[in-house]
Amino acid sequence: MIDKTRLTLPALFYNSVEKFADNTAVKFVGDDDFTYRQMGEDVELLAELLVELGIGKGDKVAILSANMPNWGKAFFALSVIGAVAVPILPDFHSNEIETIIEHSETKLLFVSEGLYKSVSPGVIAMVEHMVLVDNFAVIPKETPAGHLKKLKSSVPQTTRKFLPVNVEEEELASIIYTSGTTGNSKGVMLTHKNLAWTAQQSRTLKKVTPNDRFLSILPLSHTLENTVGFLLPFMYGASVHYLRKPPVPSVLMPALKMVRPTIMLTVPLIIEKIYRGKILPEFQKSWLTRFLIGWAPTRKLLHKVAAKKLHKTLGGHLHFFGIGGAKLDRSVEQFLFEGGFPYAIGYGLTETAPLLSGAVGKFRRVGSAGIAMKGVSLRIANPDPATGEGEIQAKGENVMKGYYKAPDITKDVFTDDGWFRTGDRGMFDKKNLLHIKGRIKTMIVGASGENIYPEEIESVINKMRFVMESLVVEKKGKLVAMIHLNAEEIDEHFKNLKEEAQQFISERSDEILQEIMKKVNQEVNKFSRINQVVLQPIPFERTPTRKIKRFLYA
Repeated sequence: MIDKTRLTLPALFYNSVEKFADNTAVKFVGDDDFTYRQMGEDVELLAELLVELGIGKGDKVAILSANMPNWGKAFFALSVIGAVAVPILPDFHSNEIETIIEHSETKLLFVSEGLYKSVSPGVIAMVEHMVLVDNFAVIPKETPAGHLKKLKSSVPQTTRKFLPVNVEEEELASIIYTSGTTGNSKGVMLTHKNLAWTAQQSRTLKKVTPNDRFLSILPLSHTLENTVGFLLPFMYGASVHYLRKPPVPSVLMPALKMVRPTIMLTVPLIIEKIYRGKILPEFQKSWLTRFLIGWAPTRKLLHKVAAKKLHKTLGGHLHFFGIGGAKLDRSVEQFLFEGGFPYAIGYGLTETAPLLSGAVGKFRRVGSAGIAMKGVSLRIANPDPATGEGEIQAKGENVMKGYYKAPDITKDVFTDDGWFRTGDRGMFDKKNLLHIKGRIKTMIVGASGENIYPEEIESVINKMRFVMESLVVEKKGKLVAMIHLNAEEIDEHFKNLKEEAQQFISERSDEILQEIMKKVNQEVNKFSRINQVVLQPIPFERTPTRKIKRFLYA
């Protein structure tokens, strides 16, 4: 029998199946309800199939799939037989997938029909079995993609009194391969306790109840969605709703009306695109609104009106809109804060499963990452006497076991006294709220020894009119800003006359960029002033977690 007092994934699973048996667990938007009791039955049947296929305790099993209810079934089925899940981000290149399969020594691969084309012959040769996530059919070797729909489920029709494996809290539950902006992917080893404890403690930042409805738009292989968007609601009896297609407006808008979510998780890029594409142009379209937005009292009033409209657009029932994965643009956060929108900022890393701190409710301040999650200790190592800035280091039950097959790198990220080095530079303010300044690796040291954070300059650039996104780098001792312009806003400016808009960009881009540089340099400190601006004609290449791959542009 499973020891339900332990912080393990099987204990979490069986506790919830028993306690919330008749509640809706996971489902596609618009589908019939699917209860926790049904989830329990399906997971045990799938676990039996895995055992029949020779998967046992400690074996590595990868999941390469878009979000769907069956993703969660696969994840829990692996946990109750003591196997180790290796979630793979859907956007990984086939070469990266092959590297992960080989490095993790994956024995079986769960793959969805839509991502089957990403599976190379090398992967097929390495794994012992492949299982179609869509219906849990075993895929024979050399099966063409066009034949997948013909495959029937291989799951047993009835359970043979399946007996779950009792796992220890410190045993390995998952290996998640990061997609860092430095270009090096590492396998983060997360234990059962890392994941279950973080899900439990996340509720100390935001209470979740069986009445909550989560709408999932981030990949389940992303640690934020996996822990906070899946394990957390499952632990407390809430329901999670998935989209059948990517969250483009034509798919998302009907889903929002149907689900009326109370909780959503997102990354900064999504809300920043909404703000720059839909909200900011409304503030910029007339001289009157441009004047009003520049005066604090009327700016706050305009923000409240726009935020109320945004809240209604997102279903009208949201009481928590969590943003994590990267630093949120300051001007976008100012809009959310002044508008009274129910947003929250989460800070953490894959290595911390992932939450370390949260800016929620009364602990929100524009630019702050809030307070440490209960049970987590944070400190600033070797703080600068003048600024209080130093590396953020952490301790807690959520900190990873280490990097898979990389003891030297693991040793480097822990201090001699056992604290995890986040690689982020930050400080605490007078109210003990954490402020993230930027990644230590991206920090630029000025001519006189000043610390320059590209992210802070980019935040100023990104609020300028016609700017979609930017990247600040150092080249030959000078600060260079690469700027990608907002073609949609320029189209709107020319009332959708695309030829005129394109001509405007080609003929006046230098003029626009110089004007942006002038305005930015008036707002930043002396040593953070940019020396050169260049047009980035296409969007920056991003990691699967939507962070710009800085190493490509250095």
